Amino acid sequence: MSGNHGLSGSAAGRNKRQLTVVFFLTLTYLVAEVVGGFWTGSLALLADAGHMLTDVAGVGLALLAIRFAEKPATPQRTYGYYRFEILAALTNAVVLILISIYILYEAYFRFRNPVQVESTGMLWIAGIGLVINLYSMYLLREGKEESLNMKGAYFEVLSDMLTSIGVIAAGIIMLTTGWYYADPLLSAGIGLFILPRTWTLLKEAVNILLEGTPADVNLEELRQGLLQVPGVAAVHDLHAWVLTSGVNALSGHVVLADGATHDDVLTRAHAYVTTKHAVQHATIQVERGDFTKHETHL
Repeated sequence: MSGNHGLSGSAAGRNKRQLTVVFFLTLTYLVAEVVGGFWTGSLALLADAGHMLTDVAGVGLALLAIRFAEKPATPQRTYGYYRFEILAALTNAVVLILISIYILYEAYFRFRNPVQVESTGMLWIAGIGLVINLYSMYLLREGKEESLNMKGAYFEVLSDMLTSIGVIAAGIIMLTTGWYYADPLLSAGIGLFILPRTWTLLKEAVNILLEGTPADVNLEELRQGLLQVPGVAAVHDLHAWVLTSGVNALSGHVVLADGATHDDVLTRAHAYVTTKHAVQHATIQVERGDFTKHETHL
């Protein structure tokens, strides 16, 4: 049996510095938005500050997940804390869905009873927020393709950016026309934009927790490739799953062909799995054909 224990850090861990910068930028803007909301008397800014508070919590949770994921494995948790990252992504997805539903709910009532807001101060504060959000998205743009945790944080910032655009657009419309229906109308559009993307994140996180096959691993192609490895007569009990974003694991049994040697087949099979496929942790059991009678899962 062979295990590849030289796992590199998780994808999210490689982006920890960027995520830390985003966290403090978002936290700073949250404080500014609360102060600005009371200063201008803008309910829209105060409502967005509540949204920002959940985003700060989400990014903070992502950083906490990275810290847990970097902890070494223990006899009780042999894979370490990699899965904490997926739990954080799942939590972020649920929070974002709830936020989107609340935005739609609030937009409905504000559309029925538009609230007059102080538009000029709102525009300045929302403009600063837009710049911060765009820079934060720039910092997270690469990490979101590697990690569900980073993708969750990216969507948090994306929702902030859309909210800032909505507030700016609503502020301009209300300032120039006095049409206060702009605020709930744009808010509803933001909620509808966020929901489907967050639903995709939620499904990906659940698939990992259910030990689903990684999207970037074609298990049937991998099986056929193993059968072409010299000395392999059969392949069975093949499983692939995700430990955390960017770290795929695989286990399988290969049956020795007549005359083949254990060590040679193990070396070739392991090399094929880890170099030709997106598998970072491989465990391969090499056995004789008559060993299957001792197994319960074929």
